[in-house]
Amino acid sequence: MLPPTPRLPEARALIEMDRYFVLHAPRQTGKTTTLAALASELTAEGDIAALMFSCEDAKTAGDDVALTEAVLLDTLREAAEASGWPDELLPPDPWPPQAQVGSRFRKALSAWCRRCPRRVVLFLDEIDTLQGDSLISILSQLRHGHNVRSEGRPFPTSVVLCGLRDLRDYKVASGGAPDRYNAASPFNIIAKSLRLGDFTTDQIAELYDQHTQATGQEFTKDAIDRVFELTQGQPWLVNALAHEITVEMGVTGTIGDGQVEDAKERLIRARATHLDALAARLHDPRVKRVIEPIVAGTSPGTDIAFDHAASYVHDLGLIRGTRDLEIANPIYREVLLRVLGDRTERFVRADPHTFVLPDGRFDLPRLLEEFVIFWREHGEVLIQQEGYHEAACQIILMAFLHRLVNGGGYLDREYAAGTKRLDMLARWPYNGPDGQRLIQREAMELKVWRPGADDPKPEGLAQLDRYLDRLTLPTGVLVIFDRRPEAPTWKERGGFDQATTPSGRQVTVLRV
Repeated sequence: MLPPTPRLPEARALIEMDRYFVLHAPRQTGKTTTLAALASELTAEGDIAALMFSCEDAKTAGDDVALTEAVLLDTLREAAEASGWPDELLPPDPWPPQAQVGSRFRKALSAWCRRCPRRVVLFLDEIDTLQGDSLISILSQLRHGHNVRSEGRPFPTSVVLCGLRDLRDYKVASGGAPDRYNAASPFNIIAKSLRLGDFTTDQIAELYDQHTQATGQEFTKDAIDRVFELTQGQPWLVNALAHEITVEMGVTGTIGDGQVEDAKERLIRARATHLDALAARLHDPRVKRVIEPIVAGTSPGTDIAFDHAASYVHDLGLIRGTRDLEIANPIYREVLLRVLGDRTERFVRADPHTFVLPDGRFDLPRLLEEFVIFWREHGEVLIQQEGYHEAACQIILMAFLHRLVNGGGYLDREYAAGTKRLDMLARWPYNGPDGQRLIQREAMELKVWRPGADDPKPEGLAQLDRYLDRLTLPTGVLVIFDRRPEAPTWKERGGFDQATTPSGRQVTVLRV
């Protein structure tokens, strides 16, 4: 485990200034571990009693403010008693006489701070599991306590709200506008909103080196670089890949990038809980509003509702940022497309082994011919059933290819909002004539001819050219899906042609 506190140096400074602030990050990034370590560190120094407790047990209370207050105070006391603190630091037992509903939590904290000889710092983990009136009440009580500190009344000197959500969401949830400086919000006291970042390459190397020091088993530099490339430092994925290799796969020697690749495929196929939880979000209207243009390559929305949806999806950890809309990392990118393509894969009946040539290479031309047959038979129905209608063509072809190529190869996919394309690279390992291990690479560019637009072939050829340049490949395939009302009938679709890219490459063009 990496030392948690260096990942969040700014939090320490804000606490020393007696500030209230938000710490947010997607699930499985180390928020709880970081806060627990920081609380222990601050308490050990002797001036502060820092306590972290979870609000999650109160989520079933819903709008019942009285029950929420009771559960939170019980949880807070349990956390304090489990901390091993001396009696003088613990909350009063019992809490003060029953206060009026909607003020009990605040008055209990005041009573504790009046008794405690140290400054009290609170970390409210999973605060965003509270709902409706209960969330509004707790935020309002914290705000009231924050404001009366200036009058010398006892209350926690610093409070950290920790969860998935950014500051704007707390303002909205508590009745205010999303503007950071809106004074109408019951919780407009936040000094700052911090986001716990992902691991850097150096931090991954530091983490894995701890395994090496403990066991003697090394990770090569190529393996560490590949882990960062696949995960972009997402902490759960970084740990999950190493666990998959060392425990589930039982690799005993030096770990290289090949084992990392195998572990990635195993994780995706197994769809571990974390990955499944992200995939389940795909049918949330806010998530669909953001992910669909990313997969389709179309332009994203420009209204406030889209901005709010993008911030929400970013807080979930599904995208890198709210401006350059890209899926957060290649593993998430793969998982999302496989989940979206599940329905299509059930229709694919062809045997993957029949597409392997006698020399061990993969027969891509035959695969494309097979897709034409599949598209004519099932395309219209699948498009109508696909919830991500704008991205339906890309999802269906990717699912078809995955079903057939994944028997022995890999698919790498690149897509982002506004690009008007989806890039795909198929990698197929095989043995050469002398028994050496070789990799067959086949690149494809996917375009959609939408109603009212010009033929995308010229643009597609130029885009494919740039993709082939980057991959140093001599040829590739451009697939154009015709979504216009005047497109040929389904039984007539599927024409192959040869074309020349701007740089002079000869490529195949498939129109479906």
